[in-house]
Amino acid sequence: MELAVVFGRVLRDLRRRAGLTQEQLGFEAELERNFISMLERGQRQPTLTSLLKLARPLNVKASQLVAMVEDTVSNSSNTGSSSRGA
Repeated sequence: MELAVVFGRVLRDLRRRAGLTQEQLGFEAELERNFISMLERGQRQPTLTSLLKLARPLNVKASQLVAMVEDTVSNSSNTGSSSRGA
């Protein structure tokens, strides 16, 4: 699974757990709602600045957000999905 797609799924899950709409997350993170949508669909990847802005309203550290993506990728690799070396 592509990293952008995995990031999007993690982001959507955290946003929903925080009880935020895409518009609310965008407002709190000072990012456009359509950018949030594209991130969640795996069409865009966040910059470091965007990652830090997203973490705050989701009540997580940016490092935790990255770790969640890493864990998801690792788990899908362990369940038979092919993985590519870095």
